[in-house]
Parts: sequence; C-alpha cells; structure tokens
Amino acid sequence: MRLQAEMEQLLTRALAPGKLQVVNDSAAHHGHSGDDGSGESHFTIVIESAAFAGKSRLERQRMVNAALGDIPGQRVHALAIKASAPEDAK
Repeated sequence: MRLQAEMEQLLTRALAPGKLQVVNDSAAHHGHSGDDGSGESHFTIVIESAAFAGKSRLERQRMVNAALGDIPGQRVHALAIKASAPEDAK
C-alpha cells in the first residue's frame, strides 16, 4: 500500500473526518534534506473533523500524529498538518 493511502486510511479510521486531503509534496523537495528517493518523504495533510472541536492547534496536531503511529518522523521526513473543526469555518 502506498504511504499516502495508508495515511488516509489511518486518519479516516481514527478521526472520522468530514474533509481529508493528503498531498504528496515529495517531488518539490527532491534533492533536499530528508529526501530519501522514495518519492514519499514530504506530505501535507488538510483535515477537518468534529474530533478537533474545542482542541488547540497543538492538541489537533498531536491527535493526527497519534493516528499515524510510526509514520511521522520515522517513515516520513516532513509532515505539514492543517487541522480544523467544522465550526472553525463559520
């Protein structure tokens, strides 16, 4: 399973997002620090979930990282997280 699909599956299972976008940014970082040549080293996650209601930005990022297990920092070099609750858009 590709890493992008694995992350989507883990986040869906753990956080039941209303919106989820996992973007592979690795091509833009080719040859930079952390590029392991796999084409799966840098990602951006845009996620909206009711589970984030009342949580701080840091708490939301921790929830995403916890849902992803060993992926952040071990299997992926860089992960940008944009996490919001549905009421944030109002």
